[in-house]
Amino acid sequence: MDVLWTIIIGFVVGIIARVVKPGSDGFGGIILTTILGIVGAFVATFLGQFIGIYRPGESAGFLGAIIGAIIVLWIWGRIRRRNATPPAA
Repeated sequence: MDVLWTIIIGFVVGIIARVVKPGSDGFGGIILTTILGIVGAFVATFLGQFIGIYRPGESAGFLGAIIGAIIVLWIWGRIRRRNATPPAA
């Protein structure tokens, strides 16, 4: 049941992050949106534990997962932009 709940929360978080972060259209589809939310939750948990917001074993909350998903979208946009620029001739 925890896995199903994580997928549902990941989907909702992914949708919210795509709405909040403008220009995130390159990350499309229901599956990728769900993955975005789940990865965002993991990123928020890892960063939160690293800087001391969360204790070891404690996971990020809903808002933290949204912030993590926005960070993932930002990184994804930077990678896509760098790869999309044609080399200088």
